[in-house]
Amino acid sequence: MPASAWPFLLRGDVTPVGSIAAWFHDAAARIARRAPASLGWVAALGVVISAGPAAADPRAVVELFTSQGCSSCPPADKMLGELAKDPSLVALSLPIDYWDYLGWKDTLADSRFSARQKAYSAMRGDRDVYTPQMIVNGVTHVLGSDRKGIDAALERSRRERGIMSVPVKLTRKDGYLDVSVAAAAASSGHAEVWICAVSKQVPITIGRGENRGHRIVYHNVVRNVLKVGDWDGAANTWSVPLENITREGIDAVAAYVQDGSRDKPGPMLGAAYTSLAN
Repeated sequence: MPASAWPFLLRGDVTPVGSIAAWFHDAAARIARRAPASLGWVAALGVVISAGPAAADPRAVVELFTSQGCSSCPPADKMLGELAKDPSLVALSLPIDYWDYLGWKDTLADSRFSARQKAYSAMRGDRDVYTPQMIVNGVTHVLGSDRKGIDAALERSRRERGIMSVPVKLTRKDGYLDVSVAAAAASSGHAEVWICAVSKQVPITIGRGENRGHRIVYHNVVRNVLKVGDWDGAANTWSVPLENITREGIDAVAAYVQDGSRDKPGPMLGAAYTSLAN
């Protein structure tokens, strides 16, 4: 659905798109009400992994949907920078483009990220598409600047069977990036393996719009995404030419294995992150 067709635009702690009931609740209460209390539905979504070793490191993938045109986003952008320092997290910034009409065209935005955020919402069965929104392990959303909410979502997902239980390894060799995914003890369904070309830090001075005059540093910005294969639970390795990933400003790569598909994303099953700096 194009942004122009969405019915409501709120200001405050979040910039959401939602039902008329959203007008009668503050942002924090709305997030608390809509966030799922349990992630127990995960096992029904597709790939089902039997109980086995402890979850692989890292323990979580967090995706921040943000915009240079959103006045509520800078605290969340800073929060993502803090999360990115934690080696047990793969923290990614995915700038969306649906607020570009507000007076400033986001210089990092990608329409694919807007589509991904809406796909998550469709899988949850709600209309919670807003900025700054953080998706934790593909299964729950939280206000991107709410550290307590983020920590609670991380803790809940750690207790769920299967989430982030598949070891993923990234190896550079002879001009290629090898993405190795270990075998699951038991699995069914379909999962996809993706890699993200990442810029660790991108400082931007905003010229117009709600953040006019502000200089914001964006962390772990995804600049491109590439599907490298499908995963059925068996150990496998995919080799990708580094020239297909790298360009000016790209200095890291993330990979993740996610249940479902691009249009129907499910829980994260495993991930890895590596710097491309020599």
